[in-house]
Amino acid sequence: MKIIVTGSKGQLGNEVAHLSKNYPDFQFVYIDIDELDLTDAIAVEQFMTKEQPNVVLNCAAYTAVDKAETDLEKASAVNIGAVENLSLMSAKFGYFLISISTDYVFDGRQFQPIIEDQPMTPESAYGLTKAGGEAQMRNLCPHGAIIRTAWLYSIYGNNFVKTMRKYGAVKEEMKVVCDQIGTPTCTSTLAGFILSYLPQLMEKEGVETYHLTDSGVASWYDFALTIMQLSDLKCHIMPIPSIEYPAAAPRPFYSVLSKQKIRDQFGFIPPHWTEPLKKCIETLKKIDNN
Repeated sequence: MKIIVTGSKGQLGNEVAHLSKNYPDFQFVYIDIDELDLTDAIAVEQFMTKEQPNVVLNCAAYTAVDKAETDLEKASAVNIGAVENLSLMSAKFGYFLISISTDYVFDGRQFQPIIEDQPMTPESAYGLTKAGGEAQMRNLCPHGAIIRTAWLYSIYGNNFVKTMRKYGAVKEEMKVVCDQIGTPTCTSTLAGFILSYLPQLMEKEGVETYHLTDSGVASWYDFALTIMQLSDLKCHIMPIPSIEYPAAAPRPFYSVLSKQKIRDQFGFIPPHWTEPLKKCIETLKKIDNN
């Protein structure tokens, strides 16, 4: 089975590459913007004509949440246009398309775990474009899966865990918001699920939507505090309300995604968020010491 992984230089793409050795029956082709501009419909068609994949795992995304407020054209091109192109080519070449979406398609005001068929109510430009990409896929792609996740981190690239560790090593105190609630999610959980359950995902008809994060609930303050503790850093984390940390883009206040659907359909229960976080930080410590 040939799998094309887009956005291969990002967090999730790197994690898929790391785990790929455990899946010898899969042939992986990794591409990023340097190899293929997904917003170029002609280039995408030429590439798919050449590769003839069985699966496309779309990890490419415009994820600069605040910048998207003033860069809507580029965010739309990547988060909507690229998904449109991949969906059209799925219809033409018959491959199974997996696209990664986000908790930002919801406003996070209901304060209960969000199920997959809850209406999308994005409040940020980023969330609006990701919702638009989902809509394109549902309208144009005959066979695929939309997987929404949240608060993603890894040993790769830039993310909250690495930022907290970086500044926690040199600062005595940091302020972190305590009134935004969600679930920290390691890319190892997301990538591991996709690769392990790919055949079962492909058995479903049409385009299914799933929620997948690690288990449990935390605020950004809880997340930061745990990072400091696991990293053996003495930086004091001070909880503050969101109003004291203004941002260009509004954040969902409660974005805990319900995982009941994947539990029911696949029997998959994600680990509690502290478990993969501990493993991630242990790996980052080893990297720091080398």
